[in-house]
Amino acid sequence: MKKRNRTLLLAGVGLLGVASLASCSGPRATTTAVPTAAVPLETGVSAELANYRKQVLSHIAYNIHLQLPAQKQTPILGSETITFRLADNSQPLQLDFKEAPDHLKQVWINGKLAEVRVEKEHILLPTQLLKEGLNEVKVEFVAGDLSLNRNADYLYTLLVPDRARTVLPVFDQPNLKATFTLNLTLPKDWSALANGQLVDSTQSGGSKSYSFATSDTIPTYLFSFAAGKFRHAQRDMKGTTMHFYHRETDATKIQESMGPIFQIHSDALAFLEDYTQIPYPFQKFDFVAIPDFQYGGMEHVGAIQYKASSLFLDDGATKDQQISRSNLIAHETAHMWFGDLVTMQWFNDVWMKEVFANFMADKITQVALEDTNYDMKFLVDHFPAAYSIDRTAGANPIRQPLDNLQDAGSLYGNIIYHKAPIMMRQLERLMGAEKFQEGLQEYLRTYAYQNATWPDLIKILDARTEADLEQWNQVWVNEPGRPIFSYDLKTAGGKVQQLTVTQRGEDGSERVWPQSFEIALVYPDRMEELTVNMAESKTVVNAAAGKEAPQFILFNSTGQGYGVFPVEEQLLQRLPRLQDPVQRASSYINLYENMLNGRSITPEQLLSFYKENLAQEREELNVKLLTGQMGNIYWLLLTPAQRQQYAAQLEQKVWQALQQQPAGNVKKLLFKTYQSIALTQEAQDRLYQVWQEQKAPAGVKLNEDDYTSLALALAVRDYPAENILPRQLGRIQNPDRQQRLAFMMPALSANLQERDAFFASLKEAENREKEAWVTAALGYLHHPLRAKTSQHYLPQSLELLDEIQRTGDIFFPFNWLRATFGSYQSPAAARAVRDFLARNPNYNPKLKDKILQAADDLFRAERLVRE
Repeated sequence: MKKRNRTLLLAGVGLLGVASLASCSGPRATTTAVPTAAVPLETGVSAELANYRKQVLSHIAYNIHLQLPAQKQTPILGSETITFRLADNSQPLQLDFKEAPDHLKQVWINGKLAEVRVEKEHILLPTQLLKEGLNEVKVEFVAGDLSLNRNADYLYTLLVPDRARTVLPVFDQPNLKATFTLNLTLPKDWSALANGQLVDSTQSGGSKSYSFATSDTIPTYLFSFAAGKFRHAQRDMKGTTMHFYHRETDATKIQESMGPIFQIHSDALAFLEDYTQIPYPFQKFDFVAIPDFQYGGMEHVGAIQYKASSLFLDDGATKDQQISRSNLIAHETAHMWFGDLVTMQWFNDVWMKEVFANFMADKITQVALEDTNYDMKFLVDHFPAAYSIDRTAGANPIRQPLDNLQDAGSLYGNIIYHKAPIMMRQLERLMGAEKFQEGLQEYLRTYAYQNATWPDLIKILDARTEADLEQWNQVWVNEPGRPIFSYDLKTAGGKVQQLTVTQRGEDGSERVWPQSFEIALVYPDRMEELTVNMAESKTVVNAAAGKEAPQFILFNSTGQGYGVFPVEEQLLQRLPRLQDPVQRASSYINLYENMLNGRSITPEQLLSFYKENLAQEREELNVKLLTGQMGNIYWLLLTPAQRQQYAAQLEQKVWQALQQQPAGNVKKLLFKTYQSIALTQEAQDRLYQVWQEQKAPAGVKLNEDDYTSLALALAVRDYPAENILPRQLGRIQNPDRQQRLAFMMPALSANLQERDAFFASLKEAENREKEAWVTAALGYLHHPLRAKTSQHYLPQSLELLDEIQRTGDIFFPFNWLRATFGSYQSPAAARAVRDFLARNPNYNPKLKDKILQAADDLFRAERLVRE
């Protein structure tokens, strides 16, 4: 697409942060003199090194050439020219390269061949060859494979947060933005896309050369390219030409998905241009779908990457899948403004780009998809996910300190993706939507193509509100945890005298989370909704005084309050008849959280209630919420004996609900639930018949992926039919999906020795390269039906965690832990976790928190099941 006019974007100058809020570690541009003390040499990119380089380096440009061979095992040879201005050459300059010294072949500095040292993941450029002003460094190297994600006939880079240095020498920190000019030599039957436009292509023999235009000014973690055997689609969307690369072969999925994929991108761009009042700020807008991509998506400028299965849906896709696709596309598109145009100074503020991407995605989806209930989607998407971490002993604040970029991956998780949008919505509600939007527009204009911190934004927003944002910020952003609410209702003569609502920290502290939420006074024939402005630990709801005494109070009735709210016994009788699906969703969440806290309701009571009322719930997102909770209770909070006792009745109720539901999407959700809980022979026979005949229940549409999932469910139950998985493998047409199932099959073998061998193979890093495959396989390896034979893997799984953090991508350590510990309930499994932590008292604190987060369900199950 054409470059847009950037005059508007360049208006404004940088603002200094609010010192009282800038408590976290991390570099910040300053006007102080360049330090004369030598920067210590250590692995990773320390905050001290980043601070120094930000002060002395500017005008950085990379010109890169890589030779991509057709064979995955053949090394990738590279050369690059780095130009930069240097303000101080009194000490060696550290250039980041996390590879073995023999990967560095030659270095020239300002035209002279240099002898350089490679130590602790840095190339040390000697002072005598550097100069103040413009410098040029030329490097020949062998590219590192760690983040090139090489496959048999394609590869792609994924360099967030500090992984550019694992591929090539760079100054790898987010506030040293640069331009990238890329040239690729690749097999003649491959194609490629990168940050810049393709400007030239030549062919010679069995290879060809692609030259890309110089990229926009971006941080190193956004440098990207993908190359290989991809299909290509192109559309002009309201003046923006979009190129899409993919490997999908299913004709139905392609036909059903292409239109929505391009349209949602176009709608998202239009919304964001209108909301921010800033035109799309980069030279092009292309994207690629990657099989089994590590994340949902990654916001590379001009070359967005997506997980293919999240984009390509068929006519049997549920409404939830369609909404999730829209949210994902909107999320990555929002990053073009929030993260790419304005980038955090340091990864302690990585949450800023993620919170705004999610926050905007929810707004965009509300507009982009018909019949989307914004409040409903926001509640179901964010609250259970945020609570799943914030209720744990390993809960972390939204904004976390970071001393070295090598630990930045551990900052990611549900708190920044899900609690942060809840926090931001409360802030929008506190300020008012218009003032909040104006503040964001000023922030983007002020820091366009630059870097900024959370205090920078808070200063802009603080000028537009009377509220004390510093106090608000402290508990919401800088501290973990959530409040627990209680209330006291005084009545006389059938009237409310006084209603008092109280909050305290779940940890017993007296902290206060300033927030607003609604409560509903419930009467036999109506409800009266009141707003509670909770600025103190105790609030009297004056609007309730004098009203008729209610049957009970429905807390958090609009689903916007954050914390554990009280539930009353009368709610169970009234809940199925609540007309507002948001009220029902909020009630389901409140019931579940109280159950986990051992407050008001037991697992058996809640499961029985859901079982009896499942057929009455018609809202798809609520059915998804309900069935997810039911599955957790069934597998985690019932003993094996109780599970056997409940199985037949629960299976019958789910099947009956499936028959009674009119919507095909809801029927499919219920079929998936039936598949998940099936224990009796009758249920398993029914599932086998569906799989064997490839004939779905009436009203349910199943695709190839669904039948693969069904085959896996039968295999983990050791269903007595021969070669279920090999037969399913033969049915799969797409080669990428064939390879995925082939990888997983040993983890589902009925033979314990084969399962042992599979787990042992994961100790080698090369067998963990396909992280999505590994976590999916671990989910079956540690399935509750295999718990007795798999429990002995737990100590070894914990011992591998440190290495997994060093070699895996940002979500892999927690996903490894969750897939490993997420299905256990026994004291022995809980003891394995406690023993590991006791043996390692000085363990990496961020990884320790991940362990405590992933094991929280296990600890609660241990307590609740025993009780």
